Amino acid sequence: MSFNYNDMIAVSPILFLSAYSLLLLIVDASLKRPANICYWLTLVGLVVSGFLTVFTYNASGNAFNGMVFTGRFPAFFEIVFVLSAALSVLLSKPYLEKERINFGEYYTLLLFATLGMMIMASARDLMVLFLGLELMSISLYVLAGFVRRDAKSNEASLKYFLLGAFATGFLLYGIALVYGASGTTNLSVILERFSVTQNDPLLWIGAALILVGLSFKISAVPFHMWVPDVYEGSPTTISGFMSTGSKAAAFAALVLVFSYSVHPSWQLQLVIAYLAAFTMVIGNLIALVQTNIKRMLAYSSIAHAGYALVGIAAANSLGRTGVLYYMLAYTFMQIGAFGVVSVLENKEGKYLQISDYEGLANKHPVIAALMALFMFSLAGLPPLAGFFGKYYLFASAVSAQMTWLAVVGVLASVVSVYFYLNVVVSMYFKELPEGSTSVAISKLGATALIIAAAAVIELGLTPGYVVALTERLF
Repeated sequence: MSFNYNDMIAVSPILFLSAYSLLLLIVDASLKRPANICYWLTLVGLVVSGFLTVFTYNASGNAFNGMVFTGRFPAFFEIVFVLSAALSVLLSKPYLEKERINFGEYYTLLLFATLGMMIMASARDLMVLFLGLELMSISLYVLAGFVRRDAKSNEASLKYFLLGAFATGFLLYGIALVYGASGTTNLSVILERFSVTQNDPLLWIGAALILVGLSFKISAVPFHMWVPDVYEGSPTTISGFMSTGSKAAAFAALVLVFSYSVHPSWQLQLVIAYLAAFTMVIGNLIALVQTNIKRMLAYSSIAHAGYALVGIAAANSLGRTGVLYYMLAYTFMQIGAFGVVSVLENKEGKYLQISDYEGLANKHPVIAALMALFMFSLAGLPPLAGFFGKYYLFASAVSAQMTWLAVVGVLASVVSVYFYLNVVVSMYFKELPEGSTSVAISKLGATALIIAAAAVIELGLTPGYVVALTERLF
């Protein structure tokens, strides 16, 4: 295996973030109180990595003997990961100080998780995909249990680790079977040999097991049971990061595997379609009865994974475009919603129940307006980003002769309107409880929320720009 400087330039965002994360680890270990320094260094590192991603956008092709995918497709997802991480970091500093867990290793782990996501989106080989997945997962296992004195946080970390390790077994066994059928783990070579191997049952069994492993990461039904407990027990800022960045990375992997290597047979398409339908329906129905807002958002994230799976099941260009657009829009919607919770939450557990949001518009009208905006977008109301994301996904299902799947998605979205509007009704149409006090809102947290809200509005008003961009990625 050989490489040249062009390869290194093409993957410079990954190489830079790798070196920078190790440097941040040394800084954290060398200083007595490194949290604030690590915070600012993390933001600088993410900004530089984002700039390098834009710089290498047109370097489309392969690097390191076809092991790594470079250019437009991975660059798009790398921007999504950087935005998700940057907004999470902005929200994290005031949250960590409030929870008294403001330690420097938090930011280092968050960078390593982002690096793993980037590697997943750039993988042109199944082994590279596995390495990125494990780097992301191990970092998130630790971050989920970062509130060390909280039993729920410890439980979240342990559940995530045990079930994640179990899902990794499925993924690795699937990779082994695909290798056995095609003689390679390189996605490009698998595609070249597809005409010969498409009748081999080992290939399809392996593809199905890979689908199972990645379905755990996107929290698709029936591999979703870990999500509510993990999201509830994890630090709120990490819950938002997990539900956006890691989900986007898993969908990037799904697009790579089922678009760049294995063309799904109609049987596999049907399996993914049923997976999407059950995920949309069950996620929304269980979210209806939740009283804890983090658990409600957790089940909501399950439903949104179902919406995005519609584009994978459609297996057409409109479906891929819909998935990419939705991952970008969903990042801002979900981080914004979890961000509001993190800004308001306190150590006594206030603002973790939906009932705690009663009369919020009287105390914090701006925060309430931002939360309402995120709820409307998650519900898919026009003209916000969530509406157009669902439109492109459901349109791809109709184009693929899966009109029934689009109908299920629309009905599931109608159900979701109830529990999203329930939060809005609590904030605006219920009386303020007696004795309630105002919450100090940090400037950093408010800045992150405003950025997320502006992006949700902009993506809804001008979706054509992002759609035109995504169409040039393939």
